[in-house]
Amino acid sequence: MATEFREEHELHKRRFGRNMGLLAVLIAFVAIVFGLTIVKVSEGGKMEAFDHATRPSLLVPEDGQ
Repeated sequence: MATEFREEHELHKRRFGRNMGLLAVLIAFVAIVFGLTIVKVSEGGKMEAFDHATRPSLLVPEDGQ
């Protein structure tokens, strides 16, 4: 009971190439996000929450205070 596979269609070859290209783009995107996350976490001492409020640590003290 030997089953023969038909020759792969040209459309499947093109689709495979496009899928590999998409895979490369997605891996690059994940690598960029991961890299940015590592940089941001490693500089944790400078990090403050972003909540659209004035950050006291960035204000320059006035002479009277």
